[in-house]
Amino acid sequence: MNLRPLRIAANAELASLVVMLANLATVHLRPVSSLMGPTHGCAYLFVVVATWRVAGASPATKASAFVPGIGGLLALRRLHRRTPEPAPLSASRSRG
Repeated sequence: MNLRPLRIAANAELASLVVMLANLATVHLRPVSSLMGPTHGCAYLFVVVATWRVAGASPATKASAFVPGIGGLLALRRLHRRTPEPAPLSASRSRG
């Protein structure tokens, strides 16, 4: 299961939201708004679709992807927590 595209989209979603809010709180430049708005929207939709396509994602993980801004990071956290850690090779082999 490759989560790299989801991780990139989740970070892009959060970064674009931060830039949009900073622009809104400071100078409110229209070019920044017109660039970051669609960027954030595309990243948000990508996060939602990518999370729903992960095999074995729980309904709570899929629902967390719908939270704007941080939903992708929440979904990644839930997916990472669900993945079992592999056992070390040295512990599984017996010496003889």
